[in-house]
Amino acid sequence: MASAISNSTNYQLNLLCSRIIPQVSSNPSMVLQISKATSLSAKNIACGNVRKAPPPLSASAEASRKTCLLYGMSMVGIRDVRDSMVIFQASNLLYVDQPTGNGFSYSSDEHDIRDSEDGESNDLYDFLQAFFKEHPQFAKNDFYITGESYAGHYIPAFASRFHRGNKAKEGIHINLKGFAIGNGLTDPAHQYKAYPDYALDMGLIKQSEHDCISKFIPLCETAIKLCGTDGTLSCMASYFVCNAIFSSIMAHAGDINKPVRDAIGVGDLDFVSCSPTVYQAMLVDWMRNLEVGIPTLLEDGLKLLVYAGEYDLICNWLGNSRWVHAMEWSEQKEFVASPEVSFAVNGSDAGKLKSHGPLSFLKVHNAGHMVPMDQPKAALEMLRRWMQGSLAEEVPADSENLVAEM
Repeated sequence: MASAISNSTNYQLNLLCSRIIPQVSSNPSMVLQISKATSLSAKNIACGNVRKAPPPLSASAEASRKTCLLYGMSMVGIRDVRDSMVIFQASNLLYVDQPTGNGFSYSSDEHDIRDSEDGESNDLYDFLQAFFKEHPQFAKNDFYITGESYAGHYIPAFASRFHRGNKAKEGIHINLKGFAIGNGLTDPAHQYKAYPDYALDMGLIKQSEHDCISKFIPLCETAIKLCGTDGTLSCMASYFVCNAIFSSIMAHAGDINKPVRDAIGVGDLDFVSCSPTVYQAMLVDWMRNLEVGIPTLLEDGLKLLVYAGEYDLICNWLGNSRWVHAMEWSEQKEFVASPEVSFAVNGSDAGKLKSHGPLSFLKVHNAGHMVPMDQPKAALEMLRRWMQGSLAEEVPADSENLVAEM
């Protein structure tokens, strides 16, 4: 089934649905899965009979959500098979390619290419208003937003925009209950500083290389302060300054993918899946801090889950843990003091969890940047329990110092 919702002279909302879930229960949860890299000036939704709610909204500001639809959510890659662990088993699932210019999202006006979360969040809010007007049967469902990687920028902005719209009674009420960020880039000041420490802990670099690379940190911190939370040319400059840290780590780590390239016979060919136009446009946004809007959401009772696979470098668990622990809100001290517990799945330790009130942080074992693809069972249980309010396990765990040295 395909249809189009037009709410602008510049773009359409294309709906691609195998079915609009005719047999869902009377009050299922709805999860909004936003593509890590498309603005909703031009929007495309893939929706179907989805019963599970996943976290993957991968990284990078320019890639299509369809990649995660096929890989991150199917749990088995591109194969036409039934799988009990597919991400569609916890709720109805709505995919949106954003920002404009990614996936099947498009616009006839080049000004619809966004360079900040303000435009993107307004586009997505307008899109959801059109979607719920077209499909009012879903409007009262519990609504969760989840995303990964660069969605660490998108998700807080979207949650704030929806929450603000609800409070101002701007349109159809979006029944937002919580938002989740997986291996995300949310607070660059804390996360970039963690790169050398994480790389050293994982054996990617030596101590001498760690000490050398760490000399970039003060300059990076200064550049980020100049950027602040508003995307400007200083933010683009901070992107290049701070990414010298990551580039240096990769240079010292060497080409860890060369054996794989040799095995599949592709040599030095480049694999291309992202839009350079959107990437360039979003460089001014990269180093902005999106943590600043989250405390208000927590104070108003919205749940936040930040999860990270332990083997991801670019949006690693250490940097994510540091910004979560450093975030100032009314129950910060209680969260920091809360115990680490085991996140058990089928009797096995699948991760380490800290949780207090509406805030939870989960480090997922044996997973990298895309947790649902690497650990589908753990991802399914994580999302089910989180939405049901039973994420925390009362099982003491050996401390791994989830905050490490702030």
